[in-house]
Amino acid sequence: MPELPEVETVRRTLSELVIGKTIDVVEVHWPKIIKKPDDIQEFQLLLKGQTINSIERRGKFIKFILDDFTLVSHLRMEGRYGLYSQDEPFDKHTHVFFKFTDRTELRYRDVRKFGTMHLFIKGNEEKELPLSQLGVEPFSDHFTIKYLKDRLNKTERKVKVALLDQKIVVGLGNIYVDEALFRSGVHPERSAKELSEMEIERLHHEIIATLEEAVNKGGSTIRSYVNTQGEIGMFQLELFVYSRNGEPCKKCGGIIEKMIVGGRGTHYCPNCQK
Repeated sequence: MPELPEVETVRRTLSELVIGKTIDVVEVHWPKIIKKPDDIQEFQLLLKGQTINSIERRGKFIKFILDDFTLVSHLRMEGRYGLYSQDEPFDKHTHVFFKFTDRTELRYRDVRKFGTMHLFIKGNEEKELPLSQLGVEPFSDHFTIKYLKDRLNKTERKVKVALLDQKIVVGLGNIYVDEALFRSGVHPERSAKELSEMEIERLHHEIIATLEEAVNKGGSTIRSYVNTQGEIGMFQLELFVYSRNGEPCKKCGGIIEKMIVGGRGTHYCPNCQK
């Protein structure tokens, strides 16, 4: 599933392609992707004539800011957007078409059909699910060392599991939690509430630094991720532990191991993360 760096990269490339375009017609070929409103015809009618004024990100969600509405989209495992001319062919995995007045169209393609779209009256999107219970943005002023310490001190969970909780901090998934923990020297099975103040300070720094570096590299392409322009990310070349099971650690030369923590495959170095 795309994490913050990948979704931010999609947001940036989408912004270059579709801001200022006005929706003429919306076609939906797989209605289950549309979660709000329940009526697909209402979804299509409300979007007709709306102009995309800006595109924002909230955690792993993309927010299309229109004239009167906000469209909240989650890519899940395989979802991707692309801009095409209206006469270009498409395959069976292309499920939603936003046809613009300039005869281009934004297409949403999703092999697994897990992606979601919610349409809200503009300004109401943060008051309801799926955004209403999200935690702080790691790049925001609210994500302080004190905030992270307070939240970790209140849970009995392992630190890996706590950091995956989108109610604590948004945008972190399996890749960047593993990487931030390695760079902090913190074992993923450590109890979150038992981390020292110095460890939390180091973890806070590495969460931000890892995400910033990944954004600058266009995210990580581990399996199928590409941005809106079809380009892969490059941060996978910088990974220390994720998806490197059995390979030598770039710091100590020991062997990277993989285990299950909280039901998630977890990569770590036994030497660097005691």
